Amino acid sequence: MDVKARLEAAATALATLREALAVERPSRLERDGTIQRFEYTFEAVWKACRAWLEAVEGLQCASPRSCFRSLGEVGVLDPEETAAALAMVEDRNLTVHTYDERVAEAIFARLPAHAGLIESLLERLRARLSG
Repeated sequence: MDVKARLEAAATALATLREALAVERPSRLERDGTIQRFEYTFEAVWKACRAWLEAVEGLQCASPRSCFRSLGEVGVLDPEETAAALAMVEDRNLTVHTYDERVAEAIFARLPAHAGLIESLLERLRARLSG
């Protein structure tokens, strides 16, 4: 899959996350579904970042953490955004490897900020790809 296709897949996944986040007073089932959408959105986004870094910057990264660090190093993310992206990696890891009601609630509360960061990141990657 080329970079443009990866970016489009990530944007499509983000749209599903935004849709889920728009539900007012979600049930536990809806909350958990929203977290699932975050998980697959995260996967699509970091893979798009990996493809972009290789195609545009000639850099290779093997993990989400290394990709987001590299995006900081090349100036796509500022230091605060890089820290937020690394915190997002931690949230993703928690959703995949553990289940705890308190953790789910805490992560769910951070999802709007994660979605905002993802949206900004995808816009920048698209702009720098075509510009």
